Amino acid sequence: MYESFYKLQSRPFQLSPDPKFFYGSPGHKRAMSYLRYGLTQGEGFIVITGDIGTGKTMLVRTLFADLAKENVVAAQLVTTQLEADDTLRMVAASFGLAHEGLDKATLLKNLETFMNSRAREGKRVLLLVDEAQNLPPRSLEELRMLSNFQLGGKVLFQSFLLGQGEFRQTLQAQGMEQLRQRVIAAYHLDALDQEQTRAYIEHRLQTAEWKDDPSFSADAFAIIHEYSGGIPRRINTLCDRLLLFGSLEEVHQFDAAKVKAVIEELKQETAAPKVAAKPDAQAEPAPQTESAPPAATAKPTAKSAAKPAAAPAAAAPRGAAVVQAVKSVTAAQKPAPVAAQAVPQGDLEARIALLEKRVAVLEEGLRRERLRLRRAILLSDDFGSAS
Repeated sequence: MYESFYKLQSRPFQLSPDPKFFYGSPGHKRAMSYLRYGLTQGEGFIVITGDIGTGKTMLVRTLFADLAKENVVAAQLVTTQLEADDTLRMVAASFGLAHEGLDKATLLKNLETFMNSRAREGKRVLLLVDEAQNLPPRSLEELRMLSNFQLGGKVLFQSFLLGQGEFRQTLQAQGMEQLRQRVIAAYHLDALDQEQTRAYIEHRLQTAEWKDDPSFSADAFAIIHEYSGGIPRRINTLCDRLLLFGSLEEVHQFDAAKVKAVIEELKQETAAPKVAAKPDAQAEPAPQTESAPPAATAKPTAKSAAKPAAAPAAAAPRGAAVVQAVKSVTAAQKPAPVAAQAVPQGDLEARIALLEKRVAVLEEGLRRERLRLRRAILLSDDFGSAS
């Protein structure tokens, strides 16, 4: 939606990884160098770790985009707590081999035959394992055993292991010594600093043919980095919403205040819903005016209820006229029964406070409707791009 408003050729901050938007920060360039080094070695394990959203999947997609030029048969495996035998089945399935209902010996034989065939064609077999921190030790051991397949002294199988930070602890655990000895390179991706965050945003905008519309102030970039922590995925989420907000509000320059407003919307969307309290007329006593005596808070008797208390002599004529006018207006508006019980008929200040509260409720309702509209537009935009 906002692409046409800002005259962009594509969505620069979409969440799905697209190699054309790859930003080579110093850390990402080094990680990519390690992956390419692993390709030249053709054996062992390359380990890349990083927190959620730091760009590990983008590295993979970018690398795979270049593998078409190499004699490499590559497959990707996204793990979900796979046991040893299930891991072998998933590896076989990733390379298009039969796996349903087969025992372990047959799976291993099929994999070895596949790797030998590719080697005779002058090709290497590469498995990229994403979310490797989910693999139990026995499954990692099965991957290590696959790296033992050789033909004419040449290793037939190589693995790249991508995982979150805790995977480094898994590798250091007892019993992982043999796997550690097969790791030929390892690198941990860190978050972007403030300057890199700005360069990342501008790079993705420029890739989408950005013409400095919208523009960003220096403090806007600072707030984006503070909120995102320099995590690329969080930067994408915030900036995508910023551009949507800007197109709806016709904003062509983002400053810190506008960025904070969008951040507040995002926080409200992910916050737990508040449970509205049921109105209770007896929950709070009616507020007193300064002229009301302390005894006014006591429960009125039948006699006192029949005869209202006298107002001060000096304010009686004007006060009575004001009260009568308020009665006429409120009677015409037919207030809710709960409000009528909660506020005494003669309490002008309480009625004004009640009206102000009603206005605040209406304003809050309007704000929520605007937020719902933005969500609906965003969902419509996402569905449109997905289709």
